[in-house]
Amino acid sequence: MKDSKEGTKRGTPDFQLLILTLLMVGFGIIMVFSSSSSIALVNKGFDYDPLYFTRRQVIFGGIGLLGMFITMNIPYEKFKKLFVPVFLLAILMLIIVPFVADKINGAASWFKIGTLGIQPTELAKITTIMYLSALISKKGERFRDLRTGYIPVMVIVGFVAGLIMLQPDLGSCLILVATAGLIIFAGGANLKHILGSIALLVLGASIVMGAGALWDKINPSETAAASNDYKIGRFKAFIDPWEDPQHTGYNLIQSLTAIGHGGVTGTGFGQGIQKLHYLPNAYNDFIFSVIGEEFGFIGTIIFLLFYMYFIWRGLLVSLRCSSPFGTLMGVGIMGLIAIQAFVNIGGVTRTIPITGVTLPFISYGGSSLLVMMVAMGIVLSISRDSSLPVKQERTKSVVIKESATHHPKNQRRNRHL
Repeated sequence: MKDSKEGTKRGTPDFQLLILTLLMVGFGIIMVFSSSSSIALVNKGFDYDPLYFTRRQVIFGGIGLLGMFITMNIPYEKFKKLFVPVFLLAILMLIIVPFVADKINGAASWFKIGTLGIQPTELAKITTIMYLSALISKKGERFRDLRTGYIPVMVIVGFVAGLIMLQPDLGSCLILVATAGLIIFAGGANLKHILGSIALLVLGASIVMGAGALWDKINPSETAAASNDYKIGRFKAFIDPWEDPQHTGYNLIQSLTAIGHGGVTGTGFGQGIQKLHYLPNAYNDFIFSVIGEEFGFIGTIIFLLFYMYFIWRGLLVSLRCSSPFGTLMGVGIMGLIAIQAFVNIGGVTRTIPITGVTLPFISYGGSSLLVMMVAMGIVLSISRDSSLPVKQERTKSVVIKESATHHPKNQRRNRHL
C-alpha cells in the first residue's frame, strides 16, 4: 500500500526552467521601463508618467505569476478537459473581434475594456496547442491515417487560422500554422500528408489573398486601401527600406540604426538614442532593437544564448515526459515561443519581413505576458512528471510489474509453470 502511494507522487517542478522563466519576465520589465519611460514622460495620453507602461507590465506579470503557480500545481493530464471551455471562449472572441475592434496597423485584433486591450489571438494559440495535443495523443496510431486521423486535426488548424485571418493578422496566423505543424510532426504524422498540407496551405493562402484583393477592387474603401498599403509596405521595406525612408522603410531603418549604434558593447542601459521618439513601438515590436543598442553585440549574443537555453530546457523536460499528451503540449508551447521569437527578431533585423508580433516575455503587452506565463506553468507541471526522483521511478515500475504479476491471466500461467 505504501509503495502504491509513492508511485502516484509527482516530482518537483524543474528548478532551472522556473528560474529561467522568472529571469525572462524580470528582464522584460526592465527593458519595458528603459524603452518606454522617455515616451510616456512627455505624452499627455500617458499622464506624463514615466512608469505608465512599466506599472502595467508589473501588474500583468504579477497576475501571470499567480496563474503560473496555479497551473504548475495542476496535474497536466487534467488540462485535457479544463481547456475545452477556454478554447470555446477563444473561438467566440475570434469570431466577434473583427466586427467590434478598431483597426490598428491594418488589423482588428483587440478588445478594448477601458484602457486595457485584450488580444484573443494569444489565448487561441495556447488552447489550440492543447486541443491538438489531446486529439493526437487520443488517436494514437490512427493519427497516421489520412481520413480518420490527419484530416480532423487539419480542419481544426484551418478553422482557427481562418478566424485569425479575418482580422486580418497574417503574422499570428503563420505562427499558429507553424506551431501546429511542429506538433503534427512530433505526433508522428505521415510525411506525405504534411507536404500535401503545405501545398494546400500555399494554394489556399493565394486564393484568399487574391479574393480579398478582388473584393477590395469591387468594393473600394479607405480602410481596406490603408490596410493593403500597410501590408505591401512591409514587404517593400524588407526588400529595400531605403527606397522610401520616410514612410514604408522608416521603422526598419530606425531599427537597424539602433542595433548598429550599439556597436560591440552598447551605449549602456537606459542610454539608447533611437528610442527617444525615433524608433516607433520601441517598448513593443522593436524592443529587441533597444536591447541591441543598449547592450551591443556582446549583450545581444548573451541574451540570445540565454533565450535559446530557456527554450532548450523547456523542450528537454517536455521530451522526458512519460505521457504523449504532455510531451506534445510541452513541445507545442516551447515551439510557439521559439517561432514567435524568431519572427519578431527576424523582422527587426531584416532577416524576414516585419509581421508586428511581440517578443515573448520581453515586449510590452498584458495579454501576451499573462498567457505566456500561464503556458509556462503548464510546462512546469509537465516537468513534475519528468523530474521524479530515481527511487520513485523505480517504485512506480515495481507497482506496474506487481500489478501485472497479480493479474489473473499471469497467476494461471504461473500455476501451470
